[in-house]
Amino acid sequence: MCTAISYLAHRHYFGRTLDLEHTYRETVTITPRRFPLPYRRLPTNPSHFAIIGMATVLEGYPLYYDATNEHGLSMAGLNFVGNAVYHAPTDDKINVTHFELIPYLLGICRSVAEARRELEQICITDQAFREDLPPRAAPLADCGQA
Repeated sequence: MCTAISYLAHRHYFGRTLDLEHTYRETVTITPRRFPLPYRRLPTNPSHFAIIGMATVLEGYPLYYDATNEHGLSMAGLNFVGNAVYHAPTDDKINVTHFELIPYLLGICRSVAEARRELEQICITDQAFREDLPPRAAPLADCGQA
């Protein structure tokens, strides 16, 4: 089981354990500002905030477990087995896959307030990165569908 912590004093500290029984070749990963971030249902973002975190990089794409952007906004994708719910894409929301959510939000948001506003518009879709990598993370947004 993974655990995330956030400590706010004079400075903000964010961290998490990655308690897995095996490795996915995760590594510290930096996504520079001008590294193109392609999305499945959105245009590629050619210029975004810099991001650093733990990720597995597959096919040149950072699959972040957790990360922080250059403004200090941090995010972790925690796995709540049996509780994850994903939706088919919908026309009235911004459709983002589970593996795109961390780079999408950290790429465009400076603060928790901005991320909250953005999340209200997002549908986390059921599309897998690859057939052998189905969605497994927690439901971080609701599309208004049961």
